[in-house]
Amino acid sequence: MKNLFKPEMLKVLIGILTFLLIIKLLWFVVQIIWLSPIDIDQAEDQSSKALYYKVKLTPNNIAAPQKTQPQKKTKIAGSIKEIKLLAIYNASDISVVTVEYRKKTKVLGTGDVLNGFTLEGAGSNFAMFSRDTKNYKVLLAKNSKASSNISTIKSVPAVKSMVQTKKALGEVTNEGDVKIIDRSLLEHYANNMEDIYKNIGISEVKEGKDLKGFKINFVKKDSPFSKLGIQRNDVIKSINGQEIKSYNAAFNVYKNIKDVESLNMVIMRGKEEMELEYEIN
Repeated sequence: MKNLFKPEMLKVLIGILTFLLIIKLLWFVVQIIWLSPIDIDQAEDQSSKALYYKVKLTPNNIAAPQKTQPQKKTKIAGSIKEIKLLAIYNASDISVVTVEYRKKTKVLGTGDVLNGFTLEGAGSNFAMFSRDTKNYKVLLAKNSKASSNISTIKSVPAVKSMVQTKKALGEVTNEGDVKIIDRSLLEHYANNMEDIYKNIGISEVKEGKDLKGFKINFVKKDSPFSKLGIQRNDVIKSINGQEIKSYNAAFNVYKNIKDVESLNMVIMRGKEEMELEYEIN
């Protein structure tokens, strides 16, 4: 049987294989010694291809949603219907009305402002208010007992009133248990009712629907009224024997105040009833 390869050729083939094996071993050693694991990983990553792709599904022209600003609530002006007319008092130079506003009783003089409305004047059964160049007529409440409390005092010439206003007002002085009121002071307030409400605040006192008197809400410091000895929260029960249980009674006392020689006022201070005496000089 003949040999397939000559011995010389077999040696050459074995030598070539041995040479290739040595080269491969050397390359393996070089990889282990000089190539770091990071380099190997990066080479592997570069050779691989991603199996998925990032896709932006939203169009570019869609604007981001904007935050809606809360709408500011506009302040609603008060209504004239909130003012209920209870009583009217007309003097020569001023109108005074008693109204109910938000379940509270208030006394207004010409020019006073309530709920944004200015009192311009009053008739026999109505009061006229104004706001923003518009006029509003408020009728006297039909079911109010104050409908009989409409009074008118004798007219006083405007010139005379102006002269009296410019005069120096008298004082309230103490004489033991009795206080002396200068008559010029009394006459000034009799002719200028609006000055009364600048110095003293008065409100109704009721038991149910019945009027029981008038309460002093405030007294201006160092005013003539503070010198009379009356205090905040005092309740006026009577003046010169006249029970003050209605606006009519109060206005009757006011009308005749210039003719009196003395004043006797009964008040309730807390739970104690007190009597205050005044002489007019």
